Amino acid sequence: MGFVGHVKWDFAVTCGGIKHVSGPYPPDVIFRKAYVGELDMVVAMYHDQGLIPLKMIAFDKGVNVTVGLPVVRTSPDHGTAFDIAWKGRADCTSMLEAILMAGRLSKHKQGDAR
Repeated sequence: MGFVGHVKWDFAVTCGGIKHVSGPYPPDVIFRKAYVGELDMVVAMYHDQGLIPLKMIAFDKGVNVTVGLPVVRTSPDHGTAFDIAWKGRADCTSMLEAILMAGRLSKHKQGDAR
């Protein structure tokens, strides 16, 4: 599925329910602003665009959040790690963070519905 021009951007903004949007910005600028707390969120149009900087700063506790869905969807930012499965080396921190984030977002979403 592909989009041309502003269609993809408009789709992301509409589905995300985002109130204030600006950009687009180059990644070296926008991810730095997010890292130092100047932004609440960065919307990446593609999975890898957003996960590369996230993994650089928080590989073991990063959480991927999908916006614009009718349900809350979070996931750990790492992959399945089949290479270390059943070897006692896996770290579950990112999975726990994803579960906790989903709980916080669910409470917020319920609060908005009232």
